[in-house]
Amino acid sequence: MMLPQPQVSRRTLLRGLGLSLALPTFDSWMPRLALGATAVAPAPGSAPRRMACIFVPNGVHVPDWIPTSTGFGYQLPYILEPLASVRDDMLVLSGLTHDRGRANGDGPGDHARSASVFLTGAQPRKTDGSNIRSGISVDQYAAQMIGGATRLPSLELGCEAGRGAGNCDSGYSCAYSSNISWASESTPVGKEVNPRLVFERLFSTGETGEAGRTRQERLALRKSILDYVADDAQRLQKQLGRNDQRKLDEYLSGVRQVERQIEHSEQESKQAGVEMDVPPGIPQEYAAHLRLMLDMMVIAFQTDSTRVATMMFADAGSNRNYRHIGIPDGHHDLSHHAGDPVKHAKIREINRFHISQLAYFLQRLKAIPEGEGTLLDNCMILYGSGLSDGNRHNHENLPILLAGRGGGTIDTGRHVAYSTETPLCNLFLSMLDRMGAAAPYIGDSTGLLTGLQV
Repeated sequence: MMLPQPQVSRRTLLRGLGLSLALPTFDSWMPRLALGATAVAPAPGSAPRRMACIFVPNGVHVPDWIPTSTGFGYQLPYILEPLASVRDDMLVLSGLTHDRGRANGDGPGDHARSASVFLTGAQPRKTDGSNIRSGISVDQYAAQMIGGATRLPSLELGCEAGRGAGNCDSGYSCAYSSNISWASESTPVGKEVNPRLVFERLFSTGETGEAGRTRQERLALRKSILDYVADDAQRLQKQLGRNDQRKLDEYLSGVRQVERQIEHSEQESKQAGVEMDVPPGIPQEYAAHLRLMLDMMVIAFQTDSTRVATMMFADAGSNRNYRHIGIPDGHHDLSHHAGDPVKHAKIREINRFHISQLAYFLQRLKAIPEGEGTLLDNCMILYGSGLSDGNRHNHENLPILLAGRGGGTIDTGRHVAYSTETPLCNLFLSMLDRMGAAAPYIGDSTGLLTGLQV
């Protein structure tokens, strides 16, 4: 028997605290409730669809990326091996192209173009001044169409702050290299790289001044967000079925774990005598930074705080080193390998490291039950780069993965090979269609992408 919906107003209980602890979807409640959330609930018996787009720079080592066979039962190549546990939950899509990432008469600057074109499919204006121009990105189109259904229309994350002006690549503004989300032709949407600020944004009511005071009080008293809602959470537990009680426990434990990781990073940056090469509050270890940001994307989707998100593992042309996996060389430098097998080997290890972080993210989504399936089942996670081979600077046969079943509209577990020059923007159209945000076109799209369903 379905339990009665509580009559308590969580917003009233939390008024004045500047907090809004959104809840995951509970099987026993339809539509779901949220503490302080203003989201429009999904239709009874259904779960909302989410989309995330993840960018990695400098292309990949293609021979160790593309499977040797198509369809079901393909063997994961070396770079993709960390995805073994979620192979049946994703598609490898080869052959897709971004023509507008090519020079098309504009000369060098492929790295900057690879980021600006990644989600827009639009040729960026070559300028290092303020007159930048690209196109609206697929995530922001979705946010403008359906963002009103959630507290946050979209969430933009990254691990390198980048720059918004200046010349970053052969006459292209740094705005192109540092952003993949564009709200309009001339308006890139800046990403957040500080985990604490993302955390506060997810759990703040957004009331001016109040959230800041509450945060300072919490930090001064060394109290967790969960301490402020403990009584309310305990009251809620009594009104849930056994499965939903377990789901709430797991969710609250996950929130607390993320909060502790952020606190650890902040304390680490305060230690006297420790030289930090990252801003305060950001984990010293790159892998820890990546996973913290991915954890918060999981929370955002789990609680339906947003249904649209982007993540830049690094900015276009990033020359970050990977000493933590035994590679002290800069990534961008290595991408200009000129056929050197030693550099090839290092590049594929960097690619594999990135894929291992994606695997972590997908496994987190898959571990969260939702409706008749999992949270991952109701997602579309696009992962890839705007370059294929970093040395050739080519924009055809891009390395693209699509994970999740899009609410049952995608047949996963396959490698689908498309003819060269098939626009990547056709995939964007298909994703928008599944999100309920259908568009007539985006970038250089020519129609919906076939092959996503058998």
